[in-house]
Amino acid sequence: MTLSGHLWTLGPNLRHRARPLAPPPGEPWSTTLQDPRLGALRLRGVLHRSATPSRALCVLVHGLGGAIDSHYVVRAAQAAVDSGLDCLRLALRGADREGDDFYHAALTADLEAALASPALAAYEHLYVLGFSLGGHVTLCHALRPSDHRLRAVASVCAPLDLAASCAAIDHPRAAFYCRHVLDGLKEIYAEVARRRPVPTPMASIRRLTTIRGWDRLAVVPRFGFVSVGDYHSSCSVGPRLAQVQVPALIVSATADPMIPAATIAPHVAGLPPIVTHRWIDRGGHVGFPGSLRLGLAGPEAPPGLAPQVLAWLRRHA
Repeated sequence: MTLSGHLWTLGPNLRHRARPLAPPPGEPWSTTLQDPRLGALRLRGVLHRSATPSRALCVLVHGLGGAIDSHYVVRAAQAAVDSGLDCLRLALRGADREGDDFYHAALTADLEAALASPALAAYEHLYVLGFSLGGHVTLCHALRPSDHRLRAVASVCAPLDLAASCAAIDHPRAAFYCRHVLDGLKEIYAEVARRRPVPTPMASIRRLTTIRGWDRLAVVPRFGFVSVGDYHSSCSVGPRLAQVQVPALIVSATADPMIPAATIAPHVAGLPPIVTHRWIDRGGHVGFPGSLRLGLAGPEAPPGLAPQVLAWLRRHA
């Protein structure tokens, strides 16, 4: 791991906090799904339409503890609209801090409900682009696509091995990043606790200092896993990439300080033709140079992570 990895991880985030990027014009979106335990849950997001009518749409999925106004989601939304593609910035359950519920790394029900929502019924081609944990959710969905219109998916800086990535972010050297993610998760959980019974008292959640602790006290009891080990082993997408059913692009950063390359490498050797993987040497966790080219799109595709990934997705119309 190099200093540049930290700079590319922190820099875009800090700039966004100091001077927030403005998303393109959009309209509120929502739909309802039926959860087996909690009943009706409301999902929310923002739907953005390009200047020219589009029959294709890309759903953007944020990372763990993140939200639809995270810098990488806003950049991707702008890139989608600029390319003539409509897009939906989807908030996974609870990420809007409205207190409906919280999610886990392989919970694909939210994405399935979004794709099936009436507001998206007119689109002929669908794509999904997920970041960090949202990328893991995206790849899990690609194992069993719920909609015949789904043409391709992409993930950026996704953990592929939940146990290994959890151990990495819980290590003292990643304490700053762990605390940042936990702060977002605790906000989500606190809003849920205000509105409905939760599996663990809020006081215990507030004391958490590791992602493994979050998994043990929040995810495991809420979603019926036997243990943290059961959750990680049964849900990690890395060992199941050979089962992906639609074209998938996986982008990883060699200097990612949150999802180290060592946790990715064992799962991206010998991938099937339907899965494409790219290592990026210049960048960090969901932060990359504006000059980035992946070598997967023609010279007419603009540089930058989001434009390059979107150009790859649209090749699969």
